Amino acid sequence: MDTANIEKTHKSPPAETAGKADVEALVRLCADDMAAVNAIITERMQSDVAVIPALAEHLISAGGKRLRPLLCVAAARLAGTTNIHHQKLSAAVEFIHTATLLHDDVVDSSQLRRGKVAAHLIWGAPSSVLVGDFLFARAFELMVETDSLQALGILSKASGVIAEGEVLQLMKAYDVNLTEETYIDIISAKTAALFAAASESGAVAAGASPARQQALRDYGLNLGLAFQIQDDALDYGGTAQSLGKNAGDDFAEGKATLPLILAVKATPQAADFWHRTVSMREQTEGDLAQAQALIVESGAMTQTMETARHYAQKAKDALKGFEASDWRTALEALTDYSVERTK
Repeated sequence: MDTANIEKTHKSPPAETAGKADVEALVRLCADDMAAVNAIITERMQSDVAVIPALAEHLISAGGKRLRPLLCVAAARLAGTTNIHHQKLSAAVEFIHTATLLHDDVVDSSQLRRGKVAAHLIWGAPSSVLVGDFLFARAFELMVETDSLQALGILSKASGVIAEGEVLQLMKAYDVNLTEETYIDIISAKTAALFAAASESGAVAAGASPARQQALRDYGLNLGLAFQIQDDALDYGGTAQSLGKNAGDDFAEGKATLPLILAVKATPQAADFWHRTVSMREQTEGDLAQAQALIVESGAMTQTMETARHYAQKAKDALKGFEASDWRTALEALTDYSVERTK
């Protein structure tokens, strides 16, 4: 986990660009594997209790790039796998991710998820939480079926770390003085842990050497950090249509993400505004627009983007020990996409 002073990363050069910054090349390479993964997901989310597949389908079919299972597939293929164990692990990763989203939306009282009404608003919070639990159970069944205790250990540990990150974020809610280091701890646990575990478990499924397993874990961890920091920046600069959630949700929920943390430090003259809107959550019409203006004018948005690029470059660097291939090129392009995307 890289929790060094973020201010040092503000001076880092932008990430190098290798090829087109998108996820499409990776999606194409993973197409056959992902067809098998999707079939496993569809099969394993079935239940005689009708609300379970209906609620799970509502979220799983809502779209999204499925980056985490894609990472598991790509890591296995980059490491030269000769089996298909990574397909069940990839499905398990998607179930873990979906379960955490269901739980998060209840905790955060979110209105939208992937552009659709949040499941808890349709079926209720209890059903959403319990279906999340069902998906966690399915994930562990799939892990066991691969006969890899190491992969089981990696993904089960990640599940615990994600929960710890959620609790830490909950404890630090409305903290206008949250430190950058604690913010990195939170997103390392909440987001980057599953990116890292997906990549590492793919390498394990392929029988990769410990050094390559660690390299792919480092790739996933840093990619996850870059991805989440960009996501937090977009929350202050995107729209509900582009984001698939309500723009400004973090501000409305009193979450201190990196753009806000940096802006608070840079605008002591606005201390009363930040205290009222974040610590006290007394927000009125126009407050989000004022927060956005302060974040941009203070340079906090620029610094946030530089930090995201710093972690994207660290992700690229982790791949240097792998021979050139379409898989490596696609994963490098994904790092650029993670910080250049607009949704």
